[in-house]
Amino acid sequence: MDGTVRKLDKADVFVVTTDAFESVNEYENSIPLDTPKVELNVEFTKKDIETLMSLPKGTCAYFVNLSETMVRECIARLSQLGVNHINFTPCFPGAEPVRKCNLAITVGESMYVPRDVEKIIDLGHRVPDSNTIVEIALRLKLDYLLEMDNFKKYFNSIASSNYSFNQLFGRSLNMESQFEILMEIIDDGIIGVNENNIVFACNSKAAEITGIRRNQAIDKPSDLYFPFLPFKECMLTEKKINDKLIKFKGIDINVTVAPVIRNKEYIGAFAIIQKFTDEESKQHNLRIQLLNKGYKAKYTFEDITGESEAIKKACAIAKKMAKNNSTILITGETGTGKELFAHAIHNGSNRKDFPFIAINCAAMPDNLLESELFGYEEGSFTGAKKGGKPGLFEFAHKGSIFLDEVEGMSPSLQIKLLRVLQEGEIMHVGGDRVISVDVRTIAASNASLENLVSKGSFRSDLYYRLCTLPIQIPPLRERGEDIMLLFESIKKKLGGNFILSPEVQNAFMSHHWKGNVRELHNYVEYLTYLDKEYINYEDLPTNFYKTISDLKSGYDNSDLDVNLLKKLAGNKIDDYQFVLEALYKAYVEQKNLGRLSIAESAQTAGHYLTQQEVRTILNDLNTLGLIKMSQGRGGSKINERGIKVYKNLNQL
Repeated sequence: MDGTVRKLDKADVFVVTTDAFESVNEYENSIPLDTPKVELNVEFTKKDIETLMSLPKGTCAYFVNLSETMVRECIARLSQLGVNHINFTPCFPGAEPVRKCNLAITVGESMYVPRDVEKIIDLGHRVPDSNTIVEIALRLKLDYLLEMDNFKKYFNSIASSNYSFNQLFGRSLNMESQFEILMEIIDDGIIGVNENNIVFACNSKAAEITGIRRNQAIDKPSDLYFPFLPFKECMLTEKKINDKLIKFKGIDINVTVAPVIRNKEYIGAFAIIQKFTDEESKQHNLRIQLLNKGYKAKYTFEDITGESEAIKKACAIAKKMAKNNSTILITGETGTGKELFAHAIHNGSNRKDFPFIAINCAAMPDNLLESELFGYEEGSFTGAKKGGKPGLFEFAHKGSIFLDEVEGMSPSLQIKLLRVLQEGEIMHVGGDRVISVDVRTIAASNASLENLVSKGSFRSDLYYRLCTLPIQIPPLRERGEDIMLLFESIKKKLGGNFILSPEVQNAFMSHHWKGNVRELHNYVEYLTYLDKEYINYEDLPTNFYKTISDLKSGYDNSDLDVNLLKKLAGNKIDDYQFVLEALYKAYVEQKNLGRLSIAESAQTAGHYLTQQEVRTILNDLNTLGLIKMSQGRGGSKINERGIKVYKNLNQL
């Protein structure tokens, strides 16, 4: 040291060269005692060694440096690194070389090379070795930088023979890297402390839960930022603390603290923290996996096809009811789409991210339905699974359960269902433990529950619990224009490529649809498989005609025909009645009548109808079986049913 610095300012770390101070006193007087210090060791690079190894064996060369000590240190280090084929001659200020050389090798000190030397190889100043770099990084708490590519390249460039250290250091970095990766892939928050309860690990999940950043907590006492974690209790007892529920910043957190014991000594602990809601959500997902079924609602209100006022009204009511958690009762005839509405209601609620489970209460025996809904304990009945099984109400926790044909439940099951609705509690078959569940119940029935209540086969208290929010799904026959909309939608889904004749379209519009949308789906599927481009009336399945026949039985045929005609004609009933009257007059005169003649007589009577309009009316009347249409110029002729309808219309 040349005495230019007497007292150094405070710094994060001091890097000191081996020859900077002549005595310990000078070292202590110049550098603050409470400041970390790192001894600087320098090293040749691999490139330096490659340069020297390229020289011929026996080459005579001066090695030039500031002092004799530094020269001999460099020559000795080069010998350790395998450079033993060069005859080095020490050269430093004031030295008298023992022999003359034409080559000089130096480490950034070419000013001291003798003037008569012909060639100089300046290797440049030696660089800090890996020990020095690692020490500096550790003292500055920047050890994570050592894993960066530029540091790795630097370490690789140093010509060090200290392979064991490099391997050990590499292995240590690898283990630390694996530890960091493991910490980050775990879904739970992890906080680690050493034997003095100083935090040394904190993953991003823990930072998310607590709101404490990692760089805030590292190297700080655990009590400073995590006073709610029982690290001290764990250190004193050296025992694991399991599932302790605490409240932090208004959040319920589940905490587990496990001690780390080595050679019977406590060396630290790890805390595992989870938001209680996250743990609950994880349990729901595990339940669904355990059930091995994807219980998700598949449909939304967008999947409900229809433009009629009846279906729009039902959807509007259902959308409003979806927003709360009260029990819903969906009623309607079979095939109207009650389950479709249940799916849509679940997906329109705040429970949409949780399970939706549907079960038909009339489709299984009473004892099986009970075990499916409420679960059972091991050994509760013959054939019970080992370990028991959770019930569907447990799997539906936080979600919705759809009980279709709820009227199929026995009185004893109705009582158990009532308890779920009132108390939110279930009990396994054969169990004695009450389990709380949070489930929204959507029930459906195609029967009149009011009539069942009056007959005593359905509990009145359960009925009123279920009927908190009632929804009535309209039958297809009351949805008018929706029939052909649904027809086209179903045909598209089934890949059908055919066209309906006007007669078939009219037949569909006037059909009673006892089976509702399900019946319509069956007919579309049947017509699709016929593989015909054009569907005539005679192509319809026999059960379509049978349905019409069944509807007419027990009624006066003419009255039914009048009602069907009115429904088909709508606000154009006067036009249909005019055509029937023209055909009736022609019948009296014993002649057939064509559409041109009917159109001309309509114009004469001031009842303007085009030939195309007359043709449509004739097709509809033929479909209803009120007239007989002949091919070509044969015209049309009213029959007995048509005459009855005509006379009935005139009497109204």
